[in-house]
Amino acid sequence: MATTQKAAAPAKKSGFGGVKDAWIILVICAIAGYSVWYFVMGNPDNFIGGDRTGHPANLLGTVYKGGFVVGLILTLLFTVICLGFERFFGIKAASGKMNLAKFTAQVKAAVKDQKFDEAKALCDKMQGSVANVVLASINMYQAVENEPNLKKAAKIAKIQQAHEIGSFQALSAGGGADSMALSAGISEALVNTASGILTSWVATVVYNFFSNKIDKLTFALDEIGYTIAATYDSNHNEA
Repeated sequence: MATTQKAAAPAKKSGFGGVKDAWIILVICAIAGYSVWYFVMGNPDNFIGGDRTGHPANLLGTVYKGGFVVGLILTLLFTVICLGFERFFGIKAASGKMNLAKFTAQVKAAVKDQKFDEAKALCDKMQGSVANVVLASINMYQAVENEPNLKKAAKIAKIQQAHEIGSFQALSAGGGADSMALSAGISEALVNTASGILTSWVATVVYNFFSNKIDKLTFALDEIGYTIAATYDSNHNEA
């Protein structure tokens, strides 16, 4: 008699999925960056006599005098900020709805006691990428139980493989006039340098913030994965 197999249900998608075409963000940020440079910083009100080619009357005018590179720096700054927000919501969705430490402790306890229905219920409540990986490991644990032809080492390996997760997974003339031009040039250089440093600082802070978040996720997954495999090992004595 032919047996029918029920197709596996596709993984549920929940929360923020991330931006697939990051180049769109770059284009938008470039337009915004150069618009701010030309229309805001280059506003005639920011220059003595209302002339962009003249001397700046305030800080915005001074920054504008930095030239084309100012728009590039602003583009990079806006890109870092936008991608920072994008990754924030992406990692938040991956982390799930429960406190990660609490989820890890409860799942480990449920797995050790072989209360797999309780562990699955926690995954359903948690949602997100972490819960999906843990659920896949639990399902594999139960699946290898029904494979008598596999040795224990092979079963543990399959459980560990099911737990693997991809990487969450980015710069005039005359002495008086000469002195004024020199001062303005130094000011422009210093302001542009400060702008570059600000952009680098924001990028570094954002990178370290999300690296720390991802480390916490992977550490929690490693803990749970080890617990699942160790539980199977301790409860099965066959070779």
